[in-house]
Amino acid sequence: MRNYPVNSPEAAARIVALTMLADGHLSPAELDVLRRSGGCETLGLPPDRLQAVLVELCEDLLHGASLEWSQACKVGPQALTQLMAEIDDPALRQRVLALCRQVADADHHLSDGEQVLLTHASTQWRASGG
Repeated sequence: MRNYPVNSPEAAARIVALTMLADGHLSPAELDVLRRSGGCETLGLPPDRLQAVLVELCEDLLHGASLEWSQACKVGPQALTQLMAEIDDPALRQRVLALCRQVADADHHLSDGEQVLLTHASTQWRASGG
């Protein structure tokens, strides 16, 4: 998995992108909720860069996975911990988590993968003072 600078818009966008893919597919409703809520602006990211981060994430996930897409979308606890550690600013953590929740709620169904990601982020960031 590639690294982004700590607290960078890309690191924050990757967490949101992970939420978008956590249920195994990218939903138009998730993209729409980000657009309507000003998600890119919240993260300080131009919309075309969000798309690039999403593509980079998919490349990274597929690089280390089997040929099944459903398995490629799964990120283990250690990798999640490393990705979450790239956000250490408490205010940015709150913005990212709020966007993740909006994305997860976009289809009115919280999948197991989305729940795991949201719980991991909340637990890790709370434990480290954010």
